[in-house]
Amino acid sequence: MTVPKTLDAPYESPRLFGPEYRTASLGILLVVTLIGFEGMSVGTVMPAVSADLDALDLYGMSFSAFLISGLLANVVAGLWSDRRGHAWPFLLGVGLFTAGMVLAGAAGTKELFIVARAVQGLGGGAVIVAIYVMIARVYVPETRPRVFAALSAAWVLPALLGPALSGIIAETVGWRWVFYGIAPLVVPALVMLLPALRAQRDQAPEPSTGPRSRPLAMTLAAIATAAGGGVLLYGVDRLQSTPVPGGVAVVAGLLFLAVGLPRLLPPGALRFGRGLPTTIMMRGVLASAFFAVNSFIPLLLTEVRGFSVAEAGVALTTGALGWTTGSYLQSRRSYDRPLLVGIGSAAITAGILLTLLALVPGITGWVTVPAWVVAGFGMGIGTTSVNITAMRQSPDAEQGANSAALQVVDTLGGALTIGLAGVLINLIGHDDIATGYTVIVALMASLGLFGVIVARRMRDIS
Repeated sequence: MTVPKTLDAPYESPRLFGPEYRTASLGILLVVTLIGFEGMSVGTVMPAVSADLDALDLYGMSFSAFLISGLLANVVAGLWSDRRGHAWPFLLGVGLFTAGMVLAGAAGTKELFIVARAVQGLGGGAVIVAIYVMIARVYVPETRPRVFAALSAAWVLPALLGPALSGIIAETVGWRWVFYGIAPLVVPALVMLLPALRAQRDQAPEPSTGPRSRPLAMTLAAIATAAGGGVLLYGVDRLQSTPVPGGVAVVAGLLFLAVGLPRLLPPGALRFGRGLPTTIMMRGVLASAFFAVNSFIPLLLTEVRGFSVAEAGVALTTGALGWTTGSYLQSRRSYDRPLLVGIGSAAITAGILLTLLALVPGITGWVTVPAWVVAGFGMGIGTTSVNITAMRQSPDAEQGANSAALQVVDTLGGALTIGLAGVLINLIGHDDIATGYTVIVALMASLGLFGVIVARRMRDIS
């Protein structure tokens, strides 16, 4: 009787929580969960923060500071990861995120709180890019769909519990402990990740010599893009009240974006060139369509259908559940990823259109729950497939730059369409929310259909 040769045994890809990946997987998921709790909790406690610091204008500034600083950190962390490895960007990002949480808890003025939010954004932006690079370099390709599915699942607990838990903490011991409470939980995550980080610390690929490998040029492009996004959003917000200054700000913002954004993306991205350029842009298409509508569903339900704020939040929670379900299903076996992204775009479009049923007399507003499960499902299979495809299409020396590009188009696209939707609500539907919401749905559904059409261009040029 002969013993079977090792080569005759069927190949099984390493399990996500098997001996080889267990501590790295748990550490990554814990970090993402903590970032998710921060993101889901801030909106809940902002009324208390604003009242305590006597600053009603904190809402927009605090979120803008987080997003714009995060966008800058995306690019710097991506460049650093390509040139020196992902370990130090990750560690520095975690340190900044934790420091920002402590600083926010200790803030005695609105200025200090905004600075704290910017520090959190720097840390969170660096961490997310470093994690993407870590996934590309630590996990074998067959395991990556399961890693990204687990990342999506890591947002479910914060989505379900974050708002309620942070509200209870704010009402009992004070809003500051929402920030203080997250900081110590970073320690066990770092302990779990240290072996994987230590193993990769000195294993950066041969640096790229392309246009996105120049530190000074990339940093200036990131600053121009972040400034352009901020100035454009400011201008769009001011157009109705002060048309001339608002218009000047819009033009200035567009000019900054025209200078900076193309340098952060693969060549041909803005014209949806075949392969990687379209793959990167699809992340922005999906995020823009989904989050623009996602942000105004609570307004629709509370102002038009008479829901309470808590009831309106249920629809958004079910969207997170649909997202996780879609992400899980895409990990079950190998798929044609561009086809899956097209299906995801179609599901997002369908979910967006289905929310209009809430405006029909005789149909309950709760129809938004299944509608947003459908849209969330589309995001789950679509964005995860985009991430997997982008990592497969990226040369080793450009994994950081392309991970950063994914985050940039996601953040910028979502922020700009949400800002545009807010202006449309004020211009068209200030006294008629239903009309304004319908216009937003029509525009974002059109964007979703565009995604269905161009998703096929994700395929590599043969």
